[in-house]
This record gives sequence, C-alpha cells and structure tokens, in this order.
Amino acid sequence: MHKRRLIAVLYLKDGWMVRSEDFAIHNFIGDPVAHVERMAQWDVDELVVLDIGEEASRFDHHRLDYRYAPVTTVLDFINRVGGQCCMPLTFGGRIRTLQDVVLRIQNGADKVTLNTALDQSPDLVTDAARAFGSQAVVASIDYRILEGKARVFTGGGIQYTGHDAVAWARRAQDLGAGEILLNAMDRDGMAGGFDLDTIAAVADAVSIPVIACGGAGRNDHFLAVLSQTPAMAVAAGNIFHFKENAYPVAKAFLRSHLEDIR
Repeated sequence: MHKRRLIAVLYLKDGWMVRSEDFAIHNFIGDPVAHVERMAQWDVDELVVLDIGEEASRFDHHRLDYRYAPVTTVLDFINRVGGQCCMPLTFGGRIRTLQDVVLRIQNGADKVTLNTALDQSPDLVTDAARAFGSQAVVASIDYRILEGKARVFTGGGIQYTGHDAVAWARRAQDLGAGEILLNAMDRDGMAGGFDLDTIAAVADAVSIPVIACGGAGRNDHFLAVLSQTPAMAVAAGNIFHFKENAYPVAKAFLRSHLEDIR
C-alpha cells in the first residue's frame, strides 16, 4: 500500500522566505535556510521549494546578521539546503531549459517542478523525464475558478491560458510528468479549506499522483482532502510557519484518522 504524504512548501522571493496570499501578496518572514533546517528537524515527508522571484540576480538578500551567510545564486541555495535535507527535495521556479533541470538536480534537488514550461516549451517535460525519470518531474498546475470552471494560469499566476485544469493535467501526464502539483490560486493564503471538487476531478483523470495545494487553515482541511478525494498527497506552506510544531501536530492528527499516512 502506498502511503500518502503531507508535504511542506516554502516560497522564495528575492532570497527570503515569504508568506503567499492569492499569488499577489508576499510577506517576508525570514531566512529560508533556517526554515529548511526546521523542516528537517520535523522529518517532513517531502519539501517543495518554489522560487517565485522575478529576476535571477535578486536571489541574494544582502543581510549579514543571520546565522547563515547569504548565498548569491539559487543554485548555491539548493546546494546548501540539499546537504541538510534528510527528506526528498523538490525545487521549482524559473526552469526554462534542460540545463536548468540538470543544474538543480546536480546541486541537490531530487525533483523539479515545471509550470510555465508546460505551455511554452512542453518538450522540456519530456526531455527531463527521459533524462532523470518521470519520478523526478512534477507538473505544477496553477488555476482559478472562472465561471465555474478551473482554468490554468502560468508565469507565476499572471498569464491566463484558457486551458481546463483537468485536460492540462492529462496533457502533463502524456508529456512524461510523474506527479501533478495542483495549486488553487483562489485559495492561496486564505486558510478556508481545499477545492475538493477540482482535486477529485483531476486525480480521477490521471494515473499519476496528485498533490493538492492551496487552502489549508486547519488540520481537518488536510483530512478532508485525503479522506474525500483520490489525491496521494496534500501540501501547504503558510500553516506550517506560524504555529509551534505545526507539522508534527498535523501529521499525528492525520495518523489518528487514516491508516495510510506515511
């Protein structure tokens, strides 16, 4: 029996870890390396790090009063946290070429997420899967509900594609992706619960694992996803950053209700 996972997500912007809301508001909340260290102490099932900065040159946060000296590039960051991670590390953001994939994996990532590439350079999904295996390629699908339909956005949630999220997930699977990271933009940072209908529709439409993201505010929100949809994992960012021992408490809660939790 495959165990289902509770995944932590960190958002990086300009070298800092941020709290995200509606893909538009980003509150700076600290040194990302320290937060990765805490996730390792919590023994999280998996860590997804998404670099949502706009310019590659803006990764250095230029602060010297932190325990960890600032790194200058995203690859330096991956190399640093990859050495500390005792959990699978998935890295996404600004990946445009196969060389970008190679460098992230060579520097410590176990998997990469591809989002804009699904639309602008779909061959990259296939090429990356051939080079490293489908298990190393996660298709990141961001969507909003528009007129009752789940519609896909790319480019950090800015570019409307018009594609249906279910069809987009099938396409990602056909291109070679090994997992789907399904992120409800409307629910990002709202803490009001997950979009169970769309999660179930996408998970029913593909044979690869679906990771549901967007909307966690309470531990029963995680339970709803894993008990009411076929999703193989549930992911969240903000909820794990502001509560003491948030991840271990959430994991214990899920294990008290479900038998197939890792």
